[in-house]
Amino acid sequence: MADKGITTIGRCYGCKRTFGYDPERVTMFLVDPDTALPPNMTPQGTTREPTPEALARSRHVPVCPDCVRRAERARQDDGSTWPRGTA
Repeated sequence: MADKGITTIGRCYGCKRTFGYDPERVTMFLVDPDTALPPNMTPQGTTREPTPEALARSRHVPVCPDCVRRAERARQDDGSTWPRGTA
C-alpha cells in the first residue's frame, strides 16, 4: 500500500538512507553544505552563533522517521538533550 503523503524522495541526514517523504511533515535540519553540520554547531559538538554566510548557504535536509525515533529513544535513555556540548 502506497503512502499518499510521499511526494519527495531524498537522503536522510542521519543514516544517509534514501526515503520518500512529505516535505510538509518530515523532520528537517538546517545544514551548512561546507561543513555538513547545522550552522550553529562546531566539529567538536558545541554550539556557537552561526555566521551570516553559513546561514545564507545552509539548506534544509530531511531526517527519516527511523533516525528521529532513535534520537528520541537515546535522549530518553540517558536523560540528556541534544546537542550534548554547549559553548
